[in-house]
Amino acid sequence: MMSNSAATRTELFERQLCVLDKICWTLTRSLDLNPSLDEVLKILHNEAEMKNGLIALKDYEMENLYISAVHSDSDVVQRAKEAARYQQGEGLVGSILKSQSSLVLPNLANEQRFLDRLELFELSLPFIGVPVKDQRGDVVGVLAAQPTSDPERFLAEECRFLNMIANLLAQLLRLLGEVEHQQQQLTDERDELRRRVRGKFGFENLMVGHTPTMVQMFEQIRRVSKWDTTVLLRGESGTGKELVASAIHYNSPRAHNSFIRLNCAALPENLLESELFGHEKGAFTGATRTRQGRFEQADKGTLFLDEIGEISPMFQAKLLRVLQEGEFERVGGNKTISVQVRIVAATNRNLEQEVRDGSFREDLYYRLNIMPINLPPLRERIEDIPELVNFLLTKIGKAQGRPLDISKNAVRKLMTHSWPGNVRELENTLERASIMAEEGVIEENDFSFNSAELMGGNFASLTSQSAPQIAPPPPQHPPQERGTSELSGSAEDADMDERRQVIAALEQAGWVQAKAARLLNMTPRQIAYRIQTMNIEVRKL
Repeated sequence: MMSNSAATRTELFERQLCVLDKICWTLTRSLDLNPSLDEVLKILHNEAEMKNGLIALKDYEMENLYISAVHSDSDVVQRAKEAARYQQGEGLVGSILKSQSSLVLPNLANEQRFLDRLELFELSLPFIGVPVKDQRGDVVGVLAAQPTSDPERFLAEECRFLNMIANLLAQLLRLLGEVEHQQQQLTDERDELRRRVRGKFGFENLMVGHTPTMVQMFEQIRRVSKWDTTVLLRGESGTGKELVASAIHYNSPRAHNSFIRLNCAALPENLLESELFGHEKGAFTGATRTRQGRFEQADKGTLFLDEIGEISPMFQAKLLRVLQEGEFERVGGNKTISVQVRIVAATNRNLEQEVRDGSFREDLYYRLNIMPINLPPLRERIEDIPELVNFLLTKIGKAQGRPLDISKNAVRKLMTHSWPGNVRELENTLERASIMAEEGVIEENDFSFNSAELMGGNFASLTSQSAPQIAPPPPQHPPQERGTSELSGSAEDADMDERRQVIAALEQAGWVQAKAARLLNMTPRQIAYRIQTMNIEVRKL
């Protein structure tokens, strides 16, 4: 038969195993530190007969210990723990921090180092304090409690038991440290990505150009970014409508939420509805799972609908309801979903004419056309080309990992092109030319324009709607000898040289630059620039 002492020790070990099991479950249940530490001290008090528990953790900035958790029913203790701190060697807790070893006191009343700052511990009970060490053996905290069952016979066993719990606490602190480090890395990465996005779509990168129309457009974008107003971007293909939409979103209060894009012309109507509104599982063949649409993905953010003029009249009615009410149902579903989405739409179509023709709903037009922004084509702001070229070459050079430059003659050649593809065509042209420029300096011979792509080739089509028809003069006469009667021929000759066209228009306008500019569908600044760069001698009549 076992002695009473052996039986009591066995019971102690069994009780401690049960307590360890509960503490392990508590520490693995949550990553919230303070509630977990409080729960550990409660378990020690209720299950292990160890009362007046205390956990102090290291403050690395102050190089001392602060009280993180105590177990006591006294309000005095709860208030005192907020201000109590222990330096190395100060009191019992500070002594454990300094010695980095356990402290067992059979009689607390006889200990001179005891400060009793918290009024927590009972002088009639023993005291056990153990260090909480990290993987390197450095003390990161202190765990202390007062055993109440057979305190004089099993202090060594109770001390070993508290050391086991201290090891579990050390693992929790290590895990929380790793989680916090990873969260900080994710936060830093998120903030860095946000800075990059804001830099990419910031006004300083968007505002390339100083012509009056561009300055007016930049001011509109700056103002509309502050609000949740629906915006309609209008302009030819390649003028940068998606870039402007991105700038509006990332400079708005919704910048921290999603920016979702959809090209309405890229999908047929049956797929467009599913793409925008989502669908329920089994709604149609191939719908194997429920899927969120673009409106749900853009909730509290911005939805950019490109080529909005391409959608059918039937789908226009469905879209109108979402824009007005902010509600829709997924395809195959009957549950109404509410969203808060800012709409930025874009089109290169003449919506007013389509409304008159009946191909675009008038009520949808007015719903979209709250804040229209017109993006001018590149041919109407030729003066911005040098600045655009420098900006785009910097961008292309970063992608190629080398500096790029361009000669003045090459810039002049770019300014004689009609740019039907606008800024997108300019960027592609520069990228193609940079490949041909092995030394990193683009010359005019590096551009591979076709003759039909030059200003002379496209000029007639650009001016035929609003300017008189201009035909090439007979080749046997120099420009100074031509009369205005020579301008009655056809304007459809795609090979006409632009210089001849400018001179012909000047002669027809009596060498009045403002009149010649109107004939050529130009601004006075544009024709004055051509007169200067093409060395045209202005005749005074």
